[in-house]
Amino acid sequence: MRWLGRWLRRALLAGLGLLVLWQLWLLGWVLFWGAFNPGTTRFMDIRLAELRVKNPQARLQQQWVPYERISIHLKRAIIAAEDAKFVDHEGFDWDGMQKAIEKNQRRGRFVAGGSTISQQLAKNLFLSPTKSYVRKAEEAVITLMLETLWSKRRIFEVYLNVIEWGSGVFGAEAAARHYYGVAASQLGPEQAARLAGMVPNPRYYDRNRGAPGLARKTGIILGRMGAAEVP
Repeated sequence: MRWLGRWLRRALLAGLGLLVLWQLWLLGWVLFWGAFNPGTTRFMDIRLAELRVKNPQARLQQQWVPYERISIHLKRAIIAAEDAKFVDHEGFDWDGMQKAIEKNQRRGRFVAGGSTISQQLAKNLFLSPTKSYVRKAEEAVITLMLETLWSKRRIFEVYLNVIEWGSGVFGAEAAARHYYGVAASQLGPEQAARLAGMVPNPRYYDRNRGAPGLARKTGIILGRMGAAEVP
């Protein structure tokens, strides 16, 4: 029994050590990307691997553009659609999370996360799209890192440049050109609202651009954009 106890303690210490190293690795990347733009993300790598199963030559559409070259209409639309309290909260929308928990309990499975823009960015940069409470816990740790070390403007700039907007389409510039043939800086209010409406299910809306639900969401977002506060 003493031998078993020693083995368990060592295994526990080794596990804790690995966890600490993992968190330090994440922290290093958060610090680095605070000053330098990400070339790729975990989410992009996953999607590219999926595309290359069917087409080994597949490539992603993504082009980084600085914050000031992204339409103010798109910034307002994303805030209105995804996280109205973004500039005020510290990474978490507790009311939204409570509603998500209640929805998950009613459904008996994980269907909603109540994620803020900061949480979505944490997931996209480092994690998989798999829905689980373990992933949500890791997402929360990374979110705290982002909110502590980055400005709201930097969080929003990176978010707008890396989120998925269609099959192999990532970031505002690629989305604007993919759907409208214009630069991200040239997007008008309705175009921006429509792109914001696609964010929760971008690959579906890429295939079904005339979906009635998207038109309805676009109208709702347009009505909220005037009150949206952006960094």
